[in-house]
Amino acid sequence: QVQLVESGGGSVQPGGSLKLSCRVSEFTYYTSVVAWLRQAPGKEREGVAVIYTPDSRTYYRDSVKGRFTISQDKAKNTVELQMNNLKAEDTAIYYCAAGGLGITPVQALSAGQDFQYWGQGTQVTVSA
Repeated sequence: QVQLVESGGGSVQPGGSLKLSCRVSEFTYYTSVVAWLRQAPGKEREGVAVIYTPDSRTYYRDSVKGRFTISQDKAKNTVELQMNNLKAEDTAIYYCAAGGLGITPVQALSAGQDFQYWGQGTQVTVSA
């Protein structure tokens, strides 16, 4: 059974940094696309960054470009999200999700309905 286990998150002041980590129990065709999505209170879930693990292609939501970096460590079966220059509007529960190679970047950065496997979520709070 595929499992995604997240770590990281927490509280930080505006302008600060956090790193999230997602350990994927196994990388197969069905877990080749790994994304980080978030959901803020009263808002729809949205994808913020995605990585295609076979070739490390990455895509980002416009609002996080230049601030967030998604990467993979194949030796550790992990996908990380480095978040810099955090803003109050980045406050949300962040989820790691995995799915098959048929997921397009547009789908991956939407509400996440195309992903089959999910982590438990981790809270990120940005406030002064």
